[in-house]
Amino acid sequence: MKKRTTALAALAPALALLLSAAPAQAAPTDEIIGYPGPDGLIWIADQAGSSGFVSGGLSSQLDTFITFGCAGGGTIEVAFHLDNHPDRDPAPFTVDCPETGPARVTVPLGTGLKGGFGAWVTASTPTTHWGATVTQPE
Repeated sequence: MKKRTTALAALAPALALLLSAAPAQAAPTDEIIGYPGPDGLIWIADQAGSSGFVSGGLSSQLDTFITFGCAGGGTIEVAFHLDNHPDRDPAPFTVDCPETGPARVTVPLGTGLKGGFGAWVTASTPTTHWGATVTQPE
């Protein structure tokens, strides 16, 4: 038993050196759009296929921005609706989705918006990935 303990004790520094000498690698992320921080009202990191969302809580004193991105080929068509301000709905728009890294589009909606909102994303294929944020930076 003593030989085994001594052998393990001798290997421990070598193992620690080996582990610390290995280059650090960043963890891969599968996010189309990164976390928006405390300014985010909605964050969808990665969704495949057609889907949508609804929410509320826009502050009329803050600028509002919507960002949609996609990857994996194909396209997404985005329809965004402001419940209390339908006259300020952005026109539906299309984003071309590269096979590799994501493409992103940000649309500024301005200030004075309050209440609920929603979006519907129509993906051209069930394997097209998309993400979205709605932000109001302070």
